[in-house]
Amino acid sequence: MTSVVSTSPRTIRIGSRKSQLALIQTYWVQEQLQKSFPGISFDVHTMSTHGDKILDVALAKIGDKGLFTKELEVGMLNQEIDFAVHSLKDLPTRLPQGLVLAAITERENPADALVVHEKHKDKQIDTLPEGAVIGTSSLRRLAQLRHHFPHLQFKDVRGNLNTRMSKLDAGEYDALILAVAGLERLGMGDRIHQSLPKEISLHAVGQGALGIECREDDSELLSLLKAIEHPETRDRCLAERAFLRELEGGCQVPIGVNTEIVGENLTLTGIVASVDGQKLVKDTVTGVAQNAEQLGQELAQLLRQQGAQEILDEIFAQIQRGS
Repeated sequence: MTSVVSTSPRTIRIGSRKSQLALIQTYWVQEQLQKSFPGISFDVHTMSTHGDKILDVALAKIGDKGLFTKELEVGMLNQEIDFAVHSLKDLPTRLPQGLVLAAITERENPADALVVHEKHKDKQIDTLPEGAVIGTSSLRRLAQLRHHFPHLQFKDVRGNLNTRMSKLDAGEYDALILAVAGLERLGMGDRIHQSLPKEISLHAVGQGALGIECREDDSELLSLLKAIEHPETRDRCLAERAFLRELEGGCQVPIGVNTEIVGENLTLTGIVASVDGQKLVKDTVTGVAQNAEQLGQELAQLLRQQGAQEILDEIFAQIQRGS
């Protein structure tokens, strides 16, 4: 698709959640676009999403895909904003009619981080004492860690990053599992005690990258947004999202991934695990990076053949029962 950027003045409205992390990410996008297009004004408009308002219920039990995106998407469709900045891991793999994933920015470290209470500063994830209480709101992290460390206890934790850190420091938890990228973007990289290796915790689909969503009929804006896209990250994340979409999983199911690109080839590893960590299927595919989405679909089919669908069906049934 080719388009000519209008020479007439235009103010482009950027939609963002109100959280501290969301705003840091959105202002970064605003800055990059302003540098590339100094003649255009980019204004930030904030909104509260459903996921921001419900802080006392585990994410998996809320039962709504698009917890952190729906209100922004309505704003775009209603012409209130022109595009939205999302943590890509929060963006559903199936978008509303009329909206597209216009650009994916360069990925920060997608790994999960162990953040510990002061009393465990000499420990790693594999040396924490039996019964140590680990805080996480992610079923993906929970399932993988239960699989590897059944002697640990796990407790849901919600709230913004500062709230979670306060609960940790007050002794409610022995450790937290959080995203490396989020901690670093918020200037809390010094709290990262250990970056968990992929052998222990495969990361969330899209983790560490930002996804820019806009109306599919705004050809001028689609052209502008390509200025901040990172091709390698795009290929990696498109493979991951195709894998997740093929399995019909949302962001709150125990599906983890890892992607690497060497030369022209992309390697995608994926897992599906039961919440109790007892069942886990894992496999890897490699192919040409330009066929990223096809590779994601291929890996999903491989894991289905190994029992992934039965695991997911059981999880969806548990969520519907509220257990």
